[in-house]
Amino acid sequence: MDSQEFQRLKDALPKLPNLNWGMFKVIFLVLVAIVGILTSFYTIPAESVGVVMRFGEYSSTSEPGLRLKVPFFIDQVEEVPVKRKLKQEFGFGTEGATNRYQKSGPRVQDSEKSMVTGDSNVALVEWVVQYHIEDPINFLFKVRNPDETLRDSSESIMREVVGDRSVDEVITFGRQEIEIEAKTKLQELINKYEMGLAIDLIQLKSVNAPREVQASFNEVESAKQELEQAKNRATGTKLSALKEAKGKADKLILEAEGYATERINQAEGDVAAFNAEFEEYIKAPEVTRQRLYLEAMGETLPKLGRKIILDDEAQQLLPFLQIDPGAKNFNTGRGAK
Repeated sequence: MDSQEFQRLKDALPKLPNLNWGMFKVIFLVLVAIVGILTSFYTIPAESVGVVMRFGEYSSTSEPGLRLKVPFFIDQVEEVPVKRKLKQEFGFGTEGATNRYQKSGPRVQDSEKSMVTGDSNVALVEWVVQYHIEDPINFLFKVRNPDETLRDSSESIMREVVGDRSVDEVITFGRQEIEIEAKTKLQELINKYEMGLAIDLIQLKSVNAPREVQASFNEVESAKQELEQAKNRATGTKLSALKEAKGKADKLILEAEGYATERINQAEGDVAAFNAEFEEYIKAPEVTRQRLYLEAMGETLPKLGRKIILDDEAQQLLPFLQIDPGAKNFNTGRGAK
C-alpha cells in the first residue's frame, strides 16, 4: 500500500470527537480505588481457616473473621474447612451431599463394593470413611487432588484387608477387626503421602453375599446360628448341673465338718469333765466314789420303771404298800440295796 492509498483510507474514516482526557483519568482512578478496596478485604467462616497465597505461593494462614490482604488479586485466599467433619461413602450414596467427592456414580458403586475374600468368595461391602483436614497447607500443596486420592486409597486398603479374611469373617464376626485395621493402614498411607488429613472413623455399613447366592448363604448362617444356640443351651445345662453338684458337695462337706467339730468339742468336754472328776477323786476318793455312785443311780433308776426296794428283815409287807390296781408292771425286789 502506497502513501496515496493510505491517505485516501484515512480521509474516508469518520472524524472522532476530541476526548476529555482529564475526565477519563478521574474515572480510571476511581475504578482502580474501588477495585483496590474490594480486593483488600476477605472473610473466613468460623469452621475454616484462610490460606493466603501471594503470586500463587503460600504466604500465611489466617484465622476466622474479617481480614486484610494485598489488593488487585496479588494475594489469593483459599478457605479450608478444618473444623468440619467430612465423609466419603463407598458402595452407596446419600442424596443431597454437598461434597462432590462424598459418593461416586451408581455404576462405580457396584464395582466399589464387590470384593474378593481370602477364600476366593465374593462379598458386597459398603463402608463410610469419616475424616477431617488436619494440616491445610499439606492439604492444598502436597497432593494435587487429596479428596480423590483419599477415595482411591480407601478402596485399595479395604480390598487388601478384606482379601486377607474369609467370607465368614467379613460378613459375621470379623467386622470390627476389619474397621480397626483399615483405619490404621489408611492413616499410615495418608501420612506417607502428606495429604494433611486425619481419619476419624471407618465403619462398615452393610456386608452381604452376592444376590445370586444370598438365599443359600442365609440358610447356612441360619444353620450356624441354630448350632451356636444348641451349644449355648448345652453349655448352660452343663453349668447348671455342675453348679448343683458343687452345691451338694459343699453342703456335704459343711455337714461333715460340723459333725467333726461337734465330736471334737464333745470329746474335749468329756476329757475336761473326766480330768475335773479325777482331780476331785484324788482329793477325796471315798466321797467322790459315793457321789458318782449316787449320780449314776439317779440317772439309771428312773429308766427302769416302777420299783419297790425292801429291807431283808421286813416282816409285814402289805400294810406298807400303796398298790395301784391299774398298774401293769409290778416288780418286787428283795435284798436290793
